[in-house]
Amino acid sequence: MIPVSERFLSLLRHQLGQFVDSPQVRSLVVYVTHQPPEGPPTLLPVGQWPGDGRRLPAVEQDSRLRQPTEERRWLPLRHRQRLLGALQVESPGGAWPEPLRQRLQSVALCLTEALLLDLEQQRLAARLEDQEQQLRLLVHQLRNPLTALRTFAQLLQRRLGPRSEHHDLVDGLLAEERQLNRYVEAISDLVDSEVRPAIPAAPQPLLLPPLLCGPEGQPLAEPLAPLLQRAAASAALAGRPWSAPGQLVEWRGDSGAVAEIVANLLENAFRYSAPQAPVGLHLDPDPDGGLQLTVWDGGPEIPEEEREPIFGRGQRGSTGLHRPGTGLGLALARDLARGLGGELELLVPPRRVSPDLPAEGNAFRLRLPPPLRPDR
Repeated sequence: MIPVSERFLSLLRHQLGQFVDSPQVRSLVVYVTHQPPEGPPTLLPVGQWPGDGRRLPAVEQDSRLRQPTEERRWLPLRHRQRLLGALQVESPGGAWPEPLRQRLQSVALCLTEALLLDLEQQRLAARLEDQEQQLRLLVHQLRNPLTALRTFAQLLQRRLGPRSEHHDLVDGLLAEERQLNRYVEAISDLVDSEVRPAIPAAPQPLLLPPLLCGPEGQPLAEPLAPLLQRAAASAALAGRPWSAPGQLVEWRGDSGAVAEIVANLLENAFRYSAPQAPVGLHLDPDPDGGLQLTVWDGGPEIPEEEREPIFGRGQRGSTGLHRPGTGLGLALARDLARGLGGELELLVPPRRVSPDLPAEGNAFRLRLPPPLRPDR
């Protein structure tokens, strides 16, 4: 197996072929260094000019071919202290004319850089393949405890009496299990996708996999309800006030994406606000038929100089630097909001959103466009 890619071989043929008009060069052979599991490294031939079909042997460390002669000379393909390969030049003998020497040195330099990139690409491809195999294994293993979680929750649901006050808790467990399954399936689809997106020249929006976005026209109440249950449970465990909207407003669109935005905002509110500060979700219809969803907390207020930068990728406010996090939640939320035709902004204090909200703290307001008609 040739230890280089077809792209490198194509470049190699182009570089060597330019000497067709040079009578001072009889033949050129390019070797790459190969390190076997045991023993010293060897030089394997990967390309030659002219392509006369000669079968070229590998050059062992003690081979006489390594010794330069009047008619055979070697130009190393070296990166720092690492010998990547060599260019063997056969000529009639004598000193090379300066133009020929410069051309050969340029070809050797070009092949060195190309070979270095080719080997790095192979290393990264092998590493990526190994990571994908590990990820497939983890996704496979994740499904087992998730299935067990669903089974236990369903059994518990059956054992509860019809008037039990714990039905909502079990329903919340099942809703969270379904959400986790969506994430697992989305990861699985990304790993197994045969079509890899091209690397953009500039940063692109942090879009979610399609599986995590809801169908167009889905009622917002469906994915929002388990988020409210999760927030109420988190507040109860932490002993902090939680304010839920009295009634969910009818809105249709990409409700899965809206739920992801709200989930990120609620997570941030509970994680980064003061331990005993109140947290809430406020809903308010827009006059034009749109909808405003505001996740607010009771402080401390985010410093003014940080209020816009925290929406950048990897950016975090000073109050959250000592806590775990990636700084991607708000960037994802804003990109999703704009992808929906809406906007996400920070208002301080929450009373700027509504006089019913606290006079201190932070409010992240999501403005959504008018809902889709049910028949669309």
